[in-house]
Amino acid sequence: MSTENRTNGYLLGYCRVSTADQNQELQVDALTAAGCDRIFTDHASGKLEHRPALDAMLELLRPGDTVVVWRLDRLGRSIKHLLEMVALLESGGVGLKSLHESIDTTTPTGRLTLHLFASIA
Repeated sequence: MSTENRTNGYLLGYCRVSTADQNQELQVDALTAAGCDRIFTDHASGKLEHRPALDAMLELLRPGDTVVVWRLDRLGRSIKHLLEMVALLESGGVGLKSLHESIDTTTPTGRLTLHLFASIA
């Protein structure tokens, strides 16, 4: 993994497609363009408690890393689950960036935006 021009750790992308009919190319292209060092892909329903690629990514995360998703709904199966995931990441010193919603919890504005988003939901 390359950390060139980066002092805060790795950008780890996560994408998920729910059905065989869906194609992950759009997500992978966006995560690649965002500079992700590695991308983890699940072909599973978001309702599943355990997703192999997500579990593998969570095992590799270190303080200073940032998880990048195309959309927040790719990470969490519900608002409650998403907030639990964000709390888990934050407790490990890991940021979250959502490309579609323009949320980046590594910044004060991004953290505020996520909390406002969550309170509305």
